[in-house]
Amino acid sequence: MKKWICWMMTMVLCAMALTACGNSSRQQSNANSGEQVEASAGTEDQTGKVLVVYYSASGNTKAVGDVIAQYTGGDTFEIIPVNAYTTEDLDWTAPGSRVDQEHEDESLQDIELVSTTVDDFDSYDTVFIGYPIWWQEAAWVVNNFVKGNDFTGKTVIPFCTSSSSGLGESGTHLAAMAGTGNWQEGMRFRGSASADEVTEWLDSLDL
Repeated sequence: MKKWICWMMTMVLCAMALTACGNSSRQQSNANSGEQVEASAGTEDQTGKVLVVYYSASGNTKAVGDVIAQYTGGDTFEIIPVNAYTTEDLDWTAPGSRVDQEHEDESLQDIELVSTTVDDFDSYDTVFIGYPIWWQEAAWVVNNFVKGNDFTGKTVIPFCTSSSSGLGESGTHLAAMAGTGNWQEGMRFRGSASADEVTEWLDSLDL
């Protein structure tokens, strides 16, 4: 009887030892998993934040900007003039329209904006700036945003929409106006550009 009791106690102790080893292995496995999750999170933290800034007169530039934001996971900021442009204002073919007058008189191109301040702007590493092309230049509505922000240490990528005109030197002129930032060449899209066209361009960038 005593031998049987001793045998049973031995078996219980062995079972407890195996259970302890199993728990230890699981704890080590969980710890390793936690390290992997933290490493992944760290990699994401190192990825630069993206901001997509745009002025859209008729919705075309906004459409492109939305695709860029979705592709990059970026935030958006819309440049809004205090005095919004009407359809008649934007009719560049009509002599005396608002944009025609502003084109003829550069003093009228100092457009007051609702805001030029982006929350936590310093945290963004890459800034896309979008605009329609007016008379082979960036729509001057974006000028005060460009002048009002410090792009030091940021990669700045212009994009534009137009029915016929190309990007031209619009990005170069904005870069000179800003005086800071690492400005890239940029891209021009048709007003009816598809999401595939935009993402094809984005795929070619080293983001």
